[in-house]
Amino acid sequence: MATSKYHPENERMKRKYLWFLENARCRDPATVDSAAAALARFERFTGHLCFKTFTPEQAVGFKQHLRQQDSRATGKKLSKATLHSTLTHLKQFFQWLWDKPGYRSRFDFTDAEYFNLTEKEARTANAARPRPAPTIEQVRYVLARMPASTATERRDRAVVAFAILTGARVGAIITLKLKHLNWAPDSVFQDSRDVDTKFAKTFMTYFFEVGDEVLAVFKAWVDYLRKDLVWGDDDPLFPSTVTKLDPNTLQFVPVGISREHWSSTTPVREIFKEAFRDAGLDYFNPHSLRKTLVRHTLRLCRSAEEVKAVSQNLGHENVNTTLSSYGELSYERQGEVIRSIGAEAPKSSSVDMLSRQLATLIAMNGGLPADTGF
Repeated sequence: MATSKYHPENERMKRKYLWFLENARCRDPATVDSAAAALARFERFTGHLCFKTFTPEQAVGFKQHLRQQDSRATGKKLSKATLHSTLTHLKQFFQWLWDKPGYRSRFDFTDAEYFNLTEKEARTANAARPRPAPTIEQVRYVLARMPASTATERRDRAVVAFAILTGARVGAIITLKLKHLNWAPDSVFQDSRDVDTKFAKTFMTYFFEVGDEVLAVFKAWVDYLRKDLVWGDDDPLFPSTVTKLDPNTLQFVPVGISREHWSSTTPVREIFKEAFRDAGLDYFNPHSLRKTLVRHTLRLCRSAEEVKAVSQNLGHENVNTTLSSYGELSYERQGEVIRSIGAEAPKSSSVDMLSRQLATLIAMNGGLPADTGF
């Protein structure tokens, strides 16, 4: 194996490929970063040999190498999902590289297939597993125990309240402005011109009914911004923190809020980590609250129209996404439902009506994915 730390031609081709992913395939930054990491990992394995030397043996050897690696996070062998993601990035890269000048004669297009996992490994990697989410009661419990004596503490508490009121994604939370709020009725307009929404969608989200105390926390925060600080429409709904060096500890400490947006989603995740930890609960990330809301509201829905409203409220164009990606039951709830079947059977006419409405709604949305089992 070569011992150089980089190969100039490889660097040029990687830059072209990553630019292609970002601008032609329109992949999000996280996906582009993941592809870059996979390529770097492969180069370290080959000793930064030129990509023109690629062979099936390199792919097979790297695959075996990955299977023996330990995860830095867990200390255990890399998960099948990590293997699958890394190898898929490499397969796609070498397929892209194959028809570039000087590469087609060096290896065959089908050589990239050697990055495939076994069928068993691929099934394990792609298997859908229940993702944990807190209950509405747990979120209320966390909110009730969050401090609110300083501006930053009140903001942090309002972030958690807003997340469960709307199910907004973290990217949207950090880019929303005060002008996006509406109070008649309580709602937030997620305008993709200003707000970082998934796939740049623009949609209206009405606050979910999750408790008056939750809504009160959020409204008190907005009143503080509007009335006490006299902020305007273009100011951030959740501003970043102003820090100052403490001369005693020589560490930066929060001293207030700025009129700027957060530059990344990390602070929101840290807010959730600290809030759940201080409440004595397991950590649930902000995105998990979208699942919380779907599980909570679907149990209350009485018609297909209500199901569709929940779906639209979360920014889903297709109700299938809501049902298949967020609507699966926890194992505990699944057991409760199974044990209750037949105990108090609803009127058959109501069941038949909802079944027909859902069937119509699903048909209008193109049917459910094959693996949902719905």
